[in-house]
Amino acid sequence: MSFFKKIFSSEKKETLDKGLEKSKSSFFGKLSKAVAGKSKVDDEVLDNLEEVLVTSDVGVNTTLKVIERIEERVSKDKYLGTDELHQILREEIAGLLSETNIGEEVEFTVPKDKKPYVMMVVGVNGVGKTTTIGKLAYQFKKQGLKVVLGAADTFRAAAIDQLQVWADRVDVPIVKQAMGSDPASVAFDTLKSAVSQDADVVIIDTAGRLHNKVNLMNELTKVKRVMQKVVDDAPHDVLLVLDGSTGQNAFEQAKQFTAATEVTSLAVTKLDGTAKGGVVIGISDQFKIPVKYIGVGEGIEDLQVFNKFEFVDSFFK
Repeated sequence: MSFFKKIFSSEKKETLDKGLEKSKSSFFGKLSKAVAGKSKVDDEVLDNLEEVLVTSDVGVNTTLKVIERIEERVSKDKYLGTDELHQILREEIAGLLSETNIGEEVEFTVPKDKKPYVMMVVGVNGVGKTTTIGKLAYQFKKQGLKVVLGAADTFRAAAIDQLQVWADRVDVPIVKQAMGSDPASVAFDTLKSAVSQDADVVIIDTAGRLHNKVNLMNELTKVKRVMQKVVDDAPHDVLLVLDGSTGQNAFEQAKQFTAATEVTSLAVTKLDGTAKGGVVIGISDQFKIPVKYIGVGEGIEDLQVFNKFEFVDSFFK
């Protein structure tokens, strides 16, 4: 299919292939059992395939859409062989994801007409939020952009310390206050500082407590309101970080956070250490919110811009 002919940087593609290895071998292990002894795609193969997709964390709704698309092809071509199933799956999942024009970026970029471009990062503790912020800062700086970080997750001293470590590592300025300070006040100071430094990108870390949605909602609303006193249309992006290794739990968190605040993009981390990479396919399809970044390794370069064509190509290789 034409969209697989895009040219991917071989180094990036190699990292992605490697990062999805566990997901792939788990998926294809299940798939070969599902079609064992079968030469053509029949109802039994489709039932088994449905189970494979659901247990690979693609999600029930997305799985049903994929099965429906494959059933249509089977009804047109009665002799579809099971050996063609890899290719069909690859095409139908790419086709499904192509129905939205998201996930087509290949570079770390920010809109030129927003300066500073303000990102607010949300997500529960332990999903790789601070690491994602550090790696994003690194990538934007590599593009020649001036980056400022804001440590507004003031409920955990560790969050502030961790962000400081990344700021030092990437060599970008950080604005922080003592633990327990008002997060909105940190966000305000960060934006003031960024404007005075003529920064291009501001990335603000915020609290990741989900146990009380109302509190979280109020807090994030207040942070936004205070930011708008400095940059009137901030934040330009509310990035929700999800841990891909938690599979269905990542769906749950996405549901909770999208109910609590207006999330505009997603980052799915820790895909290299898990067999649950299928969750990215489900999340891309289910939440009409773009998956912008994926974490496929621990190295500073291993946060990638999510490109659905590259992803499907690597997953079904």
